[in-house]
Amino acid sequence: MQRIVIVGGGAGGLALATQLGKHLGKKGLAEITLVDAARTHVWKPLLHQLAAGSFDTHAEEIEYLAQARWNHFKFRLGRLEGLDRASKTLQLAASHDEAGREITPAQELGYDTLVIAVGSQTNDFGTLGAAEHTIKLDSPQAAKRFNDRLINACIRAQTVPRVAGSGRLTVAIVGGGATGVELAAELHASARVLANYGFDHIHPEKDLQIVLVEAAPRLLAQLPERLSESALRELRKLAIEVHTNEKVVEVTEGSLKMASGKVISSSLTVWAAGVKAGDFLKTLGGDQPLETNRLNQLVVNGNLQSTHDASIFAFGDCAACQQPDGTWVPPRAQAAYQQAMYLVKALPRLQRGEPVSPFVFRDQGSLVSLSEYSSVGSLMGSLTKGSFFIEGQLAKVMYWALHKQHQLALGGWKKTALITLSEMIDRTYRPRIKLH
Repeated sequence: MQRIVIVGGGAGGLALATQLGKHLGKKGLAEITLVDAARTHVWKPLLHQLAAGSFDTHAEEIEYLAQARWNHFKFRLGRLEGLDRASKTLQLAASHDEAGREITPAQELGYDTLVIAVGSQTNDFGTLGAAEHTIKLDSPQAAKRFNDRLINACIRAQTVPRVAGSGRLTVAIVGGGATGVELAAELHASARVLANYGFDHIHPEKDLQIVLVEAAPRLLAQLPERLSESALRELRKLAIEVHTNEKVVEVTEGSLKMASGKVISSSLTVWAAGVKAGDFLKTLGGDQPLETNRLNQLVVNGNLQSTHDASIFAFGDCAACQQPDGTWVPPRAQAAYQQAMYLVKALPRLQRGEPVSPFVFRDQGSLVSLSEYSSVGSLMGSLTKGSFFIEGQLAKVMYWALHKQHQLALGGWKKTALITLSEMIDRTYRPRIKLH
């Protein structure tokens, strides 16, 4: 029986394991194993809400063990540490609890086909002080850590006299991409809710100052300019301070220093600019490393196979895949999902030695959520002549639909309907924000 091992339980990796389990694992045609260093999955586009405390992690987290049981694949807890291509084995690091006690020992895991979908991490470009003084919003653990610091800072801010012209609590966000823009709006909305739960001195305009810094000439630089302009207009309505064309050159405990000489004070700093794949991918394979680019991404061909080993595949943010037209697949959630669905069909055919057409990314457009205030987006990007721009309630509904599509891929119609009903009931009695 073919052993297919998938490393990385993000949106793409978990969807691939789920669908392969249904199509191959259930029929006994292959043994599917998912490996991840965490025990639960959170949809990455929701990290800004998790950081602001505006969604319930217990309702959103998917238990890998339960998902595996329901969908005919296996789950192995562990972090990828090494790869022996000759013997086709993975080395998984030992896992430990918060007290440092060992949960699982170091392990070896054999494979016939290996799929690497470990995602990406925030790239601080080596900026002085960024590693020590910022929180990088690239994992559920980081988002929860930011939320803890945010609540503590709000409590602390109530005891600090207000300084004229400045908020008592300043949150600086480095990076004006989708994550930074969405977090800024979500924090403003959360401050309004916090004021109703005892933080009566945390007013979103008077006591909480949100500063967004972007090195490019405009926000959302990778998206259509009209979308960028609409997002900027909405943020300014919320009195969020936006600085474009400002490159951060140093981060200290209480400030950001720009190349222009400008200095911005900050009580709490989030780094949400730039992405790269994990550094460990550069040396994965030891004496027989796989090909990587300057962002540590694994270079793959049109079938998502690594250039140095046809039995190893990679997709999502950790892979560099060139399109037939010479462009590269962008590091976006929709690309990872499309690649996962491609591999569901392609892997069995490749294993049988059948020809497979190369993967082609179909840009469905982009959506950016501005919390409860609005959403903006461009739909059907490469499928129409130009983008169809949407904003307001329609964009909010479309953003919600993207989340439901992810839930459908993992749980099917029945489970997604029950989750949606549960979400509606939860809103009637749960606090609108996490308070601890």
